[in-house]
Order: sequence, then structure tokens, then C-alpha cells
Amino acid sequence: MAIADILAVEGKDDLTGLTSLAEGADQIFGFAVLAAGGFLHAIIPSESYERSFVSPPSRDAYTALRALAGATTILPFSTPNEDAYLAAGHDVADRCEILIAVWDGKQAAGKGGTGDVVAYARARGRDIRIVWPDGASRR
Repeated sequence: MAIADILAVEGKDDLTGLTSLAEGADQIFGFAVLAAGGFLHAIIPSESYERSFVSPPSRDAYTALRALAGATTILPFSTPNEDAYLAAGHDVADRCEILIAVWDGKQAAGKGGTGDVVAYARARGRDIRIVWPDGASRR
């Protein structure tokens, strides 16, 4: 099942999507929430988070989604780092009713990755939906 399919089934009333707007799946999720007519709440891991986006397309997507977000929470970290990413993932998991994770089932490549967030959400009894498109691979 794809992100848009999950949102169509689960997000019929008062859809709010929480995301840190990270490159890749987080940005895809953000655009999918908006396309479904939902409210986007950006959980920004740190001040100067935008500096972590090295490619112009991912930086542009971050900037666009940040501007379109109806709410923004900036976590109290001065720079983007693994502790900030982990805190953002925990914040998303703590606030969500359903965690949609685009995940291959492998451990996180770095602290604060999807595997860490899924483990945290599982430990808290969250409803988790795993999405991994056929033919996808990690970079």
C-alpha cells in the first residue's frame, strides 16, 4: 500500500500529517498530505536545519513544504545532528495516531533513522504502517 492509499483510507476526517520534511519519503509524505487536502505540521529538528539539504531539489522541496505547513514546531537544537533527528522522530511518533514509515525493515543507517523511530513507536504501542515500494533500495 502506498502513502496516498493509506491517507485516503485513514485520513477521511481532519487529516493532519506530521513530518520533519527530510529529503525523500518525508517530503513525499508532506506533499501527499497536502494533495489529500490535509493539514501539514512540520517538526523541524533544529535551527538552521535547511543547511542539511545539499541538493537544490531537496532544499527547494523543504522550503516549499515549510511555507505550506499550517503549523511548525522547531526543536531546541542549534544545529542539525543525529540527536536532533532522533528527537524529531520521537516527537512525530509521540504526536501521531498512525505512523507511516517508508522502511525496508533494516536498522537505521545513523542515529535517528527510520528504524530507530519505528522501534520507538512500537515500544509505545503506536499503529504503524510500513510502506516499501517494489524495487526500491536504499541509497
